[in-house]
Amino acid sequence: MITMSQFWHALWLSLVVSGLATAISALIGIPLGTLLAEYDFRGKGAILTVVHTFMGLPPVVVGVFTFLVIMRSGPLGSIGIVYTATAMVVVQVILATPIVAGFTHASLQVVDPRLGLAARSLGATRAQSVYAKMREARPGLIAAVIAGFGRVIAEVGAVTIVGGAISGQTDTLTTIVVKLTRQGQPGPALWVGLVLLVFALLVNVVLTRLQADKGRREMEEKVTGYVS
Repeated sequence: MITMSQFWHALWLSLVVSGLATAISALIGIPLGTLLAEYDFRGKGAILTVVHTFMGLPPVVVGVFTFLVIMRSGPLGSIGIVYTATAMVVVQVILATPIVAGFTHASLQVVDPRLGLAARSLGATRAQSVYAKMREARPGLIAAVIAGFGRVIAEVGAVTIVGGAISGQTDTLTTIVVKLTRQGQPGPALWVGLVLLVFALLVNVVLTRLQADKGRREMEEKVTGYVS
């Protein structure tokens, strides 16, 4: 039986772990995707292939591999993060980063290359021209972050393996749904699942709204010269 205190702790942990993992994935994945889209270097094709492959990597495989590395007898066992929220963040970052990087790469690839050339002709540096293209591709970058968040907020297999799904400690909403289902309580499991769905929906609405508002303000500034 899941108590209300365990439910609220799982809700809070889901928010913290998935939010932190998404933020870290964006900090890694967006620069990586930009690098792959805008610069040429040796090994670029191989790295891009790895990124695309990891976009569809089975979460359980990631969980097992991460567990073998951080388990007490593993190579990084001395840091002692197995069965903790930290381990859950790590495994979610591994899952989300390729998705963010892949979407970022795809978004920048469809931006008109003449935009960067025009910026360079006006005296912009290479970095400034890349930034101009990133601004143009902002909706795609936001979509990349949303996709990364969607990947981790619904994750259950990998976080169970590295976090242990310990009641009141490393349980998330997804692991609670699994536990309730196994206990023969489909009703409560469905309600927890609906809470998870609403939570994910609200986060996505906020991100989408922020992007829409910023796009509207930029359009007003271009047309009128000022923002209302």
